[in-house]
Amino acid sequence: MPDSPVALRDLLMTATRTLRRRWHDILQPWELSPHEHRALRVIGSADEAIRLGVVAKSLRIVPRAATEVVDRLESRGLTERLPDPADRRAVCVRLTTEGRRVLAELDTARDAEAVEVFARLDDDDRAELGRLLRKLIDDQPS
Repeated sequence: MPDSPVALRDLLMTATRTLRRRWHDILQPWELSPHEHRALRVIGSADEAIRLGVVAKSLRIVPRAATEVVDRLESRGLTERLPDPADRRAVCVRLTTEGRRVLAELDTARDAEAVEVFARLDDDDRAELGRLLRKLIDDQPS
């Protein structure tokens, strides 16, 4: 008998919480939160310094919260603020050399975690899981 939609939802939510908990544990040596990691990724993915408002929008948080996250990253030497050349009232942020190094380490750790978690599945299982998950994403064609 197939699992009900409610049971499947609960399984998917539990699996997601498990991944998040494991990721939170992996971040501990760097003393970063998952939110701070996401901010590093947003800032590090930009080709040049970006405005704090762009960071806030990408993280789906209010600008004040983005300022607080960037403050914490800056206090650790991972980001730096710069004046916006197009608008001197605005502030931009970019990763420091240390921030790029830490982000690279985090990406390596996150990739290794994914390999470990999904090693429980064989190639066919992973392909099937990917196919099924893509069907559940709102913006994917059916």
